[in-house]
Amino acid sequence: MFNTLRGKRVVVTGASKGIGKGIAKVFAGYGARVAVWARGAAEGEATVKEIVAAGGEAMFVRADVVDKDSLTAAAAVVAKTFGGIDVLCANAGILPTARIETMTEAQWDEMFAVNAKGMLFSIQACLPELKKSAAGRIVVTSSITGPITGYPGWSHYGASKAAQLGFVRTAAIELARHRITVNAVLPGNVATEGLLAMGESYVNGMAAAVPLKRLGNVADIGNAAAFFATDQAGYITGQTLVVDGGQVLPESLEAIDA
Repeated sequence: MFNTLRGKRVVVTGASKGIGKGIAKVFAGYGARVAVWARGAAEGEATVKEIVAAGGEAMFVRADVVDKDSLTAAAAVVAKTFGGIDVLCANAGILPTARIETMTEAQWDEMFAVNAKGMLFSIQACLPELKKSAAGRIVVTSSITGPITGYPGWSHYGASKAAQLGFVRTAAIELARHRITVNAVLPGNVATEGLLAMGESYVNGMAAAVPLKRLGNVADIGNAAAFFATDQAGYITGQTLVVDGGQVLPESLEAIDA
């Protein structure tokens, strides 16, 4: 199945670290040509070096998802270098915490600017090339937080991730005429730099709440995104795939070991 990704031209936003980096490395491992989009040049170039060292093909393009002009320019660079764009993984996002009582308008606006508007701008920038592709694919990285679960301090994050799914369903209808599918991956707790920085006790508590008894890794999310990009997934659009080790299933911690 994944051999159909060989030679595909793939853009991954927010690909210099975390889940985005994992997605980029998975696609490259399947033979895709990957454009790493990120704000930080040092981290982005480091990701490219890792991919190339593993035998993959990748390039770094500086792009900020809240800057529409930078995304348009980045898409033009990829189109010139790779000859087009077949897949966009709209992954870039932020996860600052803020309690409802003290949340500022600026905190709310920043969350939606990056997570929701940044998704839209990324799609708009790549859309002209995706329309030219024989099988255009858009894969959005959402989350179980918001669409399914909640967590104190993340109300604005959850709202932005739920907004992404509302967008995906209509985008799938609008873009179907161009043979472009639009789907979303909903990660549970994944062992990224950000999550690990929350401390050992948080990490252990999250792992204990997962029936598979471990946190996800970035390749788990990368493989889900890659599935949506395959030829075999060409009749799937407007859908969501939860990748959480069963985290949302138990009624309580006791249910896991019952």
